[in-house]
Amino acid sequence: MLKIDGNKPDNVHLKWTKNNKPIASIKSGEEFEILVPDSSTNQVDQNWTTKDLARLDPKLLDAAVGPIWVEGAEKGDALEVEILDIQTCDWGWSTTENLFGLIKGRFPDNLVMWSLNSGFAESRSSFLKGVKVPLRPFLGVMGVAPDEGEYGMIAPQSFGGNMDNKLLTAGAKLFLPIMTRGALFSVADPHAAQGDGESGGTGIETTALARLRLSVLKNMSLKFPRALVIQSSSEALMVAMGISNDLYKASQFAMENLIDYLEERGIAPAEAYTLCSLVGDLRISELVDEPNHVVSMTFPISVANRK
Repeated sequence: MLKIDGNKPDNVHLKWTKNNKPIASIKSGEEFEILVPDSSTNQVDQNWTTKDLARLDPKLLDAAVGPIWVEGAEKGDALEVEILDIQTCDWGWSTTENLFGLIKGRFPDNLVMWSLNSGFAESRSSFLKGVKVPLRPFLGVMGVAPDEGEYGMIAPQSFGGNMDNKLLTAGAKLFLPIMTRGALFSVADPHAAQGDGESGGTGIETTALARLRLSVLKNMSLKFPRALVIQSSSEALMVAMGISNDLYKASQFAMENLIDYLEERGIAPAEAYTLCSLVGDLRISELVDEPNHVVSMTFPISVANRK
């Protein structure tokens, strides 16, 4: 099995562009293992305190491991990313910052260190002492290269990137629109836990060892990412995402994405629009990584099965 070490500086990049040189090549359907540094790109040490935040270099945030060339991937295809397993290390960190997050200017900067053990995160200091946060690890950044242009790492884009979608845990499948030959897939920003929207600025940031499988789908054309999330043995959700610098437009894009999916299942667009209102749930997946936001519309796949 291919193993990629994201702690090696030559294995990460700090911009989304098709000009990034691939660090590895895999066949469609191949499984691989990837070590992913935290969102600070290993700047934060577990002995840091709040005053150390001033040492963070923002230019190094969310460096992505990759890109990985996927054989047979062509523009107009879709890339299926099967998330087989995510194992975090035994500690993580979170911050709230005075000038970042949904409520700016109200709270002072604060750094919290967390111990990650037995399915829960527990604060290592008096701040939030005694509170146990359930662990639900996921990769905040998964994306492919754009066809044109160059983009920073922080804001999510139509090709994925920093979506911070908490539903993308082990067992989920992410579908990304392939925009250039080889797909050029990259990952970053593991989270041990996070609420929808990441409203305070971060989740519990950590490093992780992930096992993924990439497959090229020739019969799927996407404008925005989608995901398949298993809720139980009897229920699965389609997650249709929309990305825009306007929350209302992002919500519209998410609904259009889901309508497209339902049409692929034989449900006419007008019928799908009604079903979205009756059954679909809009969720703000990512709010703080300005200027763009991610809205997800979730829909139980069982309802999409016309009998």
